[in-house]
Amino acid sequence: MSVAVSISQVEKRFGSLRALAGVSLQIAEGEFFGLLGPNGAGKTTLISCLAGLTRPDAGTLSVMGHDVLSDYREARRRLGVVPQELVFDPFFSVRETLRIQSGYFGMRNNDDWIDEILANLDLTAKADINMRRLSGGMKRRVLVAQALVHKPPVLVLDEPTAGVDVELRQGLWQFIRRLNQDGHTIILTTHYLEEAEALCGRIAMLKQGQVVALDTTRNLLARFSGQTLNLRLAGGPASLPAALRARASESEQTCAFHLASLDELEPLLATLRAAGCGIDDLRLTQADLEDVFLGVMQESGSAQDTAR
Repeated sequence: MSVAVSISQVEKRFGSLRALAGVSLQIAEGEFFGLLGPNGAGKTTLISCLAGLTRPDAGTLSVMGHDVLSDYREARRRLGVVPQELVFDPFFSVRETLRIQSGYFGMRNNDDWIDEILANLDLTAKADINMRRLSGGMKRRVLVAQALVHKPPVLVLDEPTAGVDVELRQGLWQFIRRLNQDGHTIILTTHYLEEAEALCGRIAMLKQGQVVALDTTRNLLARFSGQTLNLRLAGGPASLPAALRARASESEQTCAFHLASLDELEPLLATLRAAGCGIDDLRLTQADLEDVFLGVMQESGSAQDTAR
């Protein structure tokens, strides 16, 4: 299978901040690829480098065989990017916005394609409405339309459903799935991990500018197979015994324990009882991509601490 996107040893610094620390990835044509990581992991910086908006300090990036620096015109023609921020010109209607975007790529008289995009994104009724009058969810749909208007084979979606209601989100994913089935390569960043689990065939996880996991979604889920015990304790996570707290994933109100098998459940509860921890709520769930994500982040944090 041909390579759609190639990223090799990419590094980027902003002053003393090392945003990317030697990132290498290859994404095949037709893949639905997930790029995940906590805030500040380097996802948006990597996308900016790929789109030619940020120049890397080292390494190479290419789109459909075209280097993003030395052959930037052809690379940009083959890439569509839906940015995380709602960026739009308030002086034009939706249709005018798409016509202008087409002009940036030398495309004229492509109203038939614009109409098709508008119909697929449920924007036909909004075609002649000024951009500033649209809701946040509709503006985000227009950003998707802008990314598609020059018919790029590779589409990058940076948090495309942030602030979008459930109905619009489902419609958007139905359209994106169809694009992928038609051969488009899709690269997705999202904090909705259930979306990545349902859509992406392969996933890379970034932390502090480095790839800390890269595998198929199925293999990542198998790596952390088992159950997760979610507890809300009367005294909060701080009431956990030190030995248990070291292996727990904590939030403000809850703590979670990954169980390789159900045989671990009773000893864990017995330890909590012996420590006098009162349990207000208990849920046992099957491991999902969120558990994988937390596990990978914890493992990579422990490895970095050991390296120091």
